[in-house]
Amino acid sequence: MMASCVLCRRMPRLRCLPALRKEFIQAQHVHVKRLDETDDLEGKEGVLQDQEASLLQGYRLLYNPTSYHHSMWNSAASMDNEEDEQCPSSLTSTFCQQSNHYNVSCSRYLSSSKNTLLDTAFNKSPELETPSVLSHHRKPTTPDDAVDIRAFIKCRSAYAAVTLDLTLRPYPIQWEEAVLLLKKVADLKSSLKTSDVSQIFTELSRLHPDKMSLVRSDQRFIMLLRYSVELLRLFTERELLEVLQAFVWLDMPSKHAVLSLYEAELTRRVHRMNLDHLLLAAYLWRCIGKRVPQFLTHLYKSVLLNLGQIGVPELVQLLFIMGEGRKCPTDLIRPLEQLLMLHLPQLYPEEVGIVCLGLFKSQTSISETAVTCIVDKAHSVVEEMSDFAMVNVLKFLRFSYLYHRLWMEAMAQEVPRRAHRMGIQGLMHVALTCSALHCHNDNILMAIAERVPSLASHCRIKDSCKLLWAFGTLGFQSVQSSSFYPSLIAALRQRKAEFQRYPEHLLTGLLGLVFVSQFPKDLIELALSPDFVNLALKSKQLELKKDLLTLDGAVALELPQWTGPRLCSELKEDVAKMLWKFAQSDVCLKPEVQEAESALQDLLGGERYVHKRMILPHTRSIDLEVHLDSTGLPIPVNPESHAPTAPHEDSSNKSPPNQGWGKKNLGVTLTDDLLAQLMNSKKSTEPLTSSYKVKPTSLHRVDQDEGDSLFNTGLDLTSDITEALIKPSRSALQDSKGPVKLAIQVPSRNHYFYQSQHLLGLHVMKRRQLKLAGYRVVDLSYQEWFPMLRKSRAQKLAYLHCKVYNSLT
Repeated sequence: MMASCVLCRRMPRLRCLPALRKEFIQAQHVHVKRLDETDDLEGKEGVLQDQEASLLQGYRLLYNPTSYHHSMWNSAASMDNEEDEQCPSSLTSTFCQQSNHYNVSCSRYLSSSKNTLLDTAFNKSPELETPSVLSHHRKPTTPDDAVDIRAFIKCRSAYAAVTLDLTLRPYPIQWEEAVLLLKKVADLKSSLKTSDVSQIFTELSRLHPDKMSLVRSDQRFIMLLRYSVELLRLFTERELLEVLQAFVWLDMPSKHAVLSLYEAELTRRVHRMNLDHLLLAAYLWRCIGKRVPQFLTHLYKSVLLNLGQIGVPELVQLLFIMGEGRKCPTDLIRPLEQLLMLHLPQLYPEEVGIVCLGLFKSQTSISETAVTCIVDKAHSVVEEMSDFAMVNVLKFLRFSYLYHRLWMEAMAQEVPRRAHRMGIQGLMHVALTCSALHCHNDNILMAIAERVPSLASHCRIKDSCKLLWAFGTLGFQSVQSSSFYPSLIAALRQRKAEFQRYPEHLLTGLLGLVFVSQFPKDLIELALSPDFVNLALKSKQLELKKDLLTLDGAVALELPQWTGPRLCSELKEDVAKMLWKFAQSDVCLKPEVQEAESALQDLLGGERYVHKRMILPHTRSIDLEVHLDSTGLPIPVNPESHAPTAPHEDSSNKSPPNQGWGKKNLGVTLTDDLLAQLMNSKKSTEPLTSSYKVKPTSLHRVDQDEGDSLFNTGLDLTSDITEALIKPSRSALQDSKGPVKLAIQVPSRNHYFYQSQHLLGLHVMKRRQLKLAGYRVVDLSYQEWFPMLRKSRAQKLAYLHCKVYNSLT
């Protein structure tokens, strides 16, 4: 009551403060800030973004995620580690609608209130607050909670000027001392000076953390906040930073209205503050958990004007702040890269990790040379790195999409050595990087698979599903670890309801399982249910239609007895058209695909015998489809061809479509050695039928430098040999009861593991399902077909003939 009276007497003075002009009609018990009552510096859009962010942070707080095992220091805020978590637009939209509805219904009461937001900010609903880092400095309960992501500030004493060590709390005071300080506020009232205010805040911040909530709810503390706002423009820069630091220890809610006023004042003073003060202020805002994009914009402009003042601690701190702010200005990227290359030799292992984390979180693309140099440096100190720093390097490689051979070889040693003490988030990022870089290493995967089951109960759905995706993509089979997949599937079932908030995670995990022929029917039934499909389709940020189609198509082929829900035909057709339209403008235009299609048309007799399409649209890649009848002759299959298609008749009476397919035996046997020479390859292990013969006179020796020497083997391929090469093995089709359908694949390098001929999970699944659909798969492997593109037409025909022949046998 006393506070209310004081407020009424001071209302005229307070109304003179521009930043408070719209804050006076908030009711004390209201938990949501009205959209039309924000600070002058923040528009409605900013409030909506803050509400979205706070909701997301509320989700993160539920699982208390931080990072990876390190040493003695406690964990920092979960928000510091959730660099790739996105809030679904469907959830955001629903939340905003609910918030708007609540504001409208309460507006009449709000307009009649005499209380200010300063008096009521601590009563806000906790799920709408962005948690500060101190909210997570508790006794760790999992390995993910046992790391300090700010451990880099221990590397140099110079960081003390631009950071706050959260592991070193001020010497505590007793509750009785805090009561005396609050009494001083009530006694002095308006006679308080800026130095008094900053000193009282600093002293109160030394109270034991368990007592902080009592202080923040005390009316005298709220009065102190109000007095500080009245004196805001009289504070020195140092006093402002002291108050801001006290707010960190006081665990001030990030949405508290007074923080917006302090942000506005600091932003106004940017041009009067030196670089160290700006970096410290940005760091303190991050510790509080408040997003300050306007302040950071001014900080970055100041950095550009003071590049000569930036040493190692300033550079590392700047990259850390950029990462936490999720943005690096374009005009700052090149200067940053130059500074990095200049100071890289002086970086300590933990600093290298923070540099990588900052570049990853801010999505800053630097040159491949610079990335290589940074990872070279990381590799030289990898044994001294914490698990957290090591994982940050992997995140950076994943973002840069760079395979660093020495680093990945080191990971094959380091991950098995560290996995037993790492948390689930660190293990997930290791697996996800291996998946993104197509690096299949049994040592790494087995170490993770053996560790995960013991942590599965602590998994967020994000961790579980991304692990499933990564292991499925890398083709990790259930027989390699009997408990890996079951433990993660069980974790998903325990938290099934959460997929209503994050539908993309369920689809990610299920696709990873489908890649390796794992089909948890209850989860699939949920994913294909009409309600879930509608929820997924509302997500505008994430394109989930393709994932739904892939899952539905896999169910159709691999679970023939499935009686559960399926996608509607209209949706499947729309997505298939979308995929085909994209393929026509991308994959279909690639030289290797066009050359394969053209050579097959020459081999078989025309365009109508080769159909380029997506046989299984849900597998997201194209096929060259060919049909052969029981006599080995091609059957017209391309409906888009303008060539007339005559009814198929007996080959003894009519000439076949391509005369080469029907050539009779001509004399000399085309042996394995001869064909290997023609193809400039090693001797084939597959025996050739004795029916391949050419006339002896067709072969003759030629000089290596003769004009049209073929394949550089010294053999001249005459028309007779060419005709023999395109003659099929009819004996291979004698047991066929109908036409043979061939699905010819032209995979790219990105379809394989790194430096391997093993296909990734999606493409293994496609070939498995093509066989279920009645096709014989012919792979023009990247390792074989791409070199063939530089060869002659005849050699390409020879290669294609052998691939088709082998598929028939």
